[in-house]
Amino acid sequence: MLFLRLTEQFVHDHGHQPSASEARSWERSLPALLSVLLEAGLDDVTVLFEYGLPLTSKRADAVLAGVHPVTGEPSYVVVELKQWSQAAPEDDDPLLCRVDAYARPVLNPIEQVRGYCDYLVSFNGALSNHPGRIAGAAYLHNATEFGIKGLTEVGESERGWLFSEERRGEFVRFLKSRLAPANGADAADQLLAGKVGPSKQLMAVAAQEVREREQFVLLDEQRVAYETVMRAVRRAAQADRKEVVVVTGGPGTGKSVIALSLLGELYRQGRTALHATGSQSFTKTMRKVAGARKREVQELFKYFNSFMTAERNALDVIICDEAHRMRLTSANRYTPAAQRTDRPQVEELIDAARVPVFLLDEHQIVRPGEMGTVAQIREAAAAKDLSCTVIPLDSQFRCGGSDAYLGWVLRLLRLQPGGPVAWEPDDKMQLMVADSPGEMEAFLESKRAQGYGARMSAGYCWKWTKETAPGQSLPADVVIGDWERPWNVFGDRAVAGAPPSALWATDPAGFGQIGCVYTAQGFEYDWSGVIIGPDMVWREGGWEIDRTLSKDPVFKRSTPEDEVNLLIRHTYKVLLTRGMIGTVVYSTDEQTRAKLRELVEGRQLAEVLA
Repeated sequence: MLFLRLTEQFVHDHGHQPSASEARSWERSLPALLSVLLEAGLDDVTVLFEYGLPLTSKRADAVLAGVHPVTGEPSYVVVELKQWSQAAPEDDDPLLCRVDAYARPVLNPIEQVRGYCDYLVSFNGALSNHPGRIAGAAYLHNATEFGIKGLTEVGESERGWLFSEERRGEFVRFLKSRLAPANGADAADQLLAGKVGPSKQLMAVAAQEVREREQFVLLDEQRVAYETVMRAVRRAAQADRKEVVVVTGGPGTGKSVIALSLLGELYRQGRTALHATGSQSFTKTMRKVAGARKREVQELFKYFNSFMTAERNALDVIICDEAHRMRLTSANRYTPAAQRTDRPQVEELIDAARVPVFLLDEHQIVRPGEMGTVAQIREAAAAKDLSCTVIPLDSQFRCGGSDAYLGWVLRLLRLQPGGPVAWEPDDKMQLMVADSPGEMEAFLESKRAQGYGARMSAGYCWKWTKETAPGQSLPADVVIGDWERPWNVFGDRAVAGAPPSALWATDPAGFGQIGCVYTAQGFEYDWSGVIIGPDMVWREGGWEIDRTLSKDPVFKRSTPEDEVNLLIRHTYKVLLTRGMIGTVVYSTDEQTRAKLRELVEGRQLAEVLA
C-alpha cells in the first residue's frame, strides 16, 4: 500500500517513525486526492508526495506536476490535505483557526498552502522566473461547507484556494484549469532539478527586513508564532492587557527570522519595539547591517542588561532573541553602584514592555549562569499574574533543513537518547571527517573558490591572546602539530585585515581565523569546519570530558563537574549546527577520529581534493 511505502521512506529520510497522526493522514487523505485526480481525468499527472521544501524540513502534502492546458508550459499545484470535519477562524484573527483536535490555534490552511507556494517561488529556480506556474489549494475531504465556511475570511487567491468535499466538483474543475490530461514527468523533473536559491542569510537582508518589507516567508508554526505576537500587541493596545509570549525551538527553526519579521512589521506600524539579545556578536552585527544608513535603526538593537532602569511598560513590545542567554541579574562589574540590584533579569525584561516576547533554545546554554528556560519565564509571568503563551517550533531550516543531521548530532553528543549512530547521507546535508586541520582548511578553501561561504571553529582548548600590538598580525594561538591559525579578533576593532569579533561570522575576511562558540552562536554559513579539541574525546564507548584541557575562562573552580560536562557538549552541538550545506569535522585525538570515521563513511576529503 502507498502509505506503507511512504512510512518506509520517511524512516529512511528522518531516522524515526512518523507520528501516528501523520501515518493516518497518509492512509486516509492520499486516496481521497488520487480519487479526485482520476475523476478529473488527470491520471498522467505526476504527484510528488511529501515534497520537501528546499532548505527546510517542511514538507507539502502533495505537489501535482503537469502541463498547463492553455500555455503548454509546466504547471504545478500544491495541495494541502486535511482530515478536519470542521474548523472555525480565530475570533480576532482569521489567519489562525480553531480545530477540536488541537489545544492551540493553528494556521488557516488557505494561508498555509499560500505560504508554501510563495516559499517555492522564492527558493526554487524552476519557479523563481515563472511565478505564474504555481497554484495552491487546501482540500478538506471530510468537511462540509457549513463546517469550514468561516475559513475563507482570509480571502482566496490563485495560490490559496479552499475546497470541501461538498465542493469536490469545483476542485475537479480547478485542477483541470491548471493541468492538462498529459504526462507530467518532465515538469516534475524540472521542479526537482530546479536550482535551490541561496539561503536568505539573516544578516544579509536584515536592513530591508527592518526598513522596507518582509524578506522571509514564514511557514506553519513560524507564522502561528508571528500572528500570536501580533494579536497580543493588538489586544494590549485595545484592551489594556499585558501578556508574555515564548517561542521555543532548536537551531535553525527560524526564531531570529520571526524576531526580525516582527520587528520590521512593528517598526512599520510606528509601534515602540526593541530587539534585545545577550550576544554581543549578534547585536553588533544587527546594528551594522540593519542600521548601516540610519542611526535610529541601530538603536532598535539592545542588550538584555539595557533595561535595568527602564520605565515599566514604556515599550509596546520587547523581542528577546536568544533568550537562553539571559543571566540571573543584569548587574556586572561595570554597573554603577546606584543601579545594582538583585532584581532578576527576566523580571526586568517582562516589565519593560506590554508584550514581552522570548525566543529561546534551552539546549544552547553554553555558559555557567545562563538560565533562560521556559519554566523560569512561566514562573516570572505567573508571579505577576500574567498569561504566558508558549509556541514550539519543530521544523528546522539550518543544516539544509535536514532533521536527520540534527538528530545525528544530538545522538552523537548524547543530548538525545540512544547513543551515536552511523550517518546515512541524505540529499540535504553533507558530512565529512578530515584527517588533519590542513586538509579541512584546503577543502573549505576549495568551496570558497566556488562562491560558497565557509568558516572554521573549534572548542575553547587553546589560549587566546587578547591584545595585539599595533601593526602586528594576530598571533597563531591555535596550534595542532605544524598547523597553526589565530583565533578570531578579540574586540571591536579590525586587526591586520581580520574583522572585529562581532563580524567574524558574516564578514568574508573571517575565513582564516578560528571562531569559538561565542562568535559562532546565532549565525550560519554555507560550509562549517569544526575542530573538536582535547576537552572531549571518545573512550571505551563514551565521551570523556576533561575540564582541565578547556581554556574557557567562564568555567570556574566552583562550576560543578556535571554542568561543565553538559556545557562542553552543548558547545560542540552549537558548532556542529552552523553549516547550511555541509560540515567537516576533525578531532585532535586519534581515537576520536577513528570513532568519527566509523560513524561517517563515504568519500574521503583527500579524494575530493585530488
